[in-house]
Amino acid sequence: MHEIWRTPAAAGPMQRVPAARLLAGRGLDGDRYALGGGTWAQYPDLEKQLTLIDREDVAAVAAEAGVPLTPGDTRRNLVTAGVELPALVGHWFAVGDALLFGMKRCPPCAHLERLTGARLVKAMVRRGGINAAVFGGAEITEGAVVRPVSEEEAARRGAPTGAGRPEPRIVPLPD
Repeated sequence: MHEIWRTPAAAGPMQRVPAARLLAGRGLDGDRYALGGGTWAQYPDLEKQLTLIDREDVAAVAAEAGVPLTPGDTRRNLVTAGVELPALVGHWFAVGDALLFGMKRCPPCAHLERLTGARLVKAMVRRGGINAAVFGGAEITEGAVVRPVSEEEAARRGAPTGAGRPEPRIVPLPD
């Protein structure tokens, strides 16, 4: 993982931190959604805990949109490098020692355009990253490894299985 970003307030400026704690069932400690706020606070709990985006996608969006876009501008919590994030939707994965589940793709919205003042929706539609739920909390640091976790390993780590296993939401993307 390349960067960690959070903000305590909805629409507040994102702050980069070198380390933070992922809280099971809540998200990133000190972030607006873990604190019970955030612009999308009404969304289902498992879909708003944590967001991830790949830094190569951020660079591609900046180039396509013709704007100086930083990873923090995307308002995603974790910035990865070289991770095929959409492939993690519907699967368990780890960030360092934390256990997560990929809940859905995270397409951009007009709210992000309002905050950045840039036209980003079209360029980000397939590059918006993913939403994930935290099932096993842990301290994470920049540089933590992001890796897939098997169903067996997830179960050994206390993840719900069978009927209790989380269900991802498939977000249709325009052509």
